[in-house]
Amino acid sequence: MNKILFLLFLGLMACSKPVSKEKEQIVEASCGQCQFGLKTQKGCDLAVRIDGEVYFVDGAHIDDYGDAHDENIGLCNAIRKAKVKGKIEDNKYKASSFEIIE
Repeated sequence: MNKILFLLFLGLMACSKPVSKEKEQIVEASCGQCQFGLKTQKGCDLAVRIDGEVYFVDGAHIDDYGDAHDENIGLCNAIRKAKVKGKIEDNKYKASSFEIIE
């Protein structure tokens, strides 16, 4: 009986997804559509580029950081640096903190 329970436990562990931990990092942030070329959503939405991959952001909005269409610093016209904390989940970046630093 103990062997069966042990094998069942090992099987469950092998099938479970690893839990992604939140990580603080510096990323590129901009409009996913205007600057990063994403086409899976309509309109202008905040996105980040991490290790060459681009993800839309949940937990922060493009308009939280000024006029997105400002000619010089708007996120639809410029790629900026951001200090973020969060994790990638379901092909989106789930942000618990998001701060434009440049």
